[in-house]
Amino acid sequence: MATDYDAPRKNEEDINEDSIEELKARRSDKSSGVVDEDETEAAEGYELPGADLSGEELAVRVIPRQADEFTCGVCFLVHHRSQLAYEKNGVQVCTECE
Repeated sequence: MATDYDAPRKNEEDINEDSIEELKARRSDKSSGVVDEDETEAAEGYELPGADLSGEELAVRVIPRQADEFTCGVCFLVHHRSQLAYEKNGVQVCTECE
């Protein structure tokens, strides 16, 4: 079956069904597809399991940078000297940021 792509896409019945008054009524009825829901209220009511960390205390031991480590000038992470890609103008760059 051949298809005429230049033919109008709507037939006469479709054109008559979409009257200008009906289209105006659809446009003025803005509340038809709108859902009134406060996003912050919905988020406050939802609680993840195990999410209450108010009683937890973090204890992290911070160790200063060692002699065989360097701070990357791009990502600012401390790496071992073996991950040094290059040093230019006093800025050391790791192999990941190279």
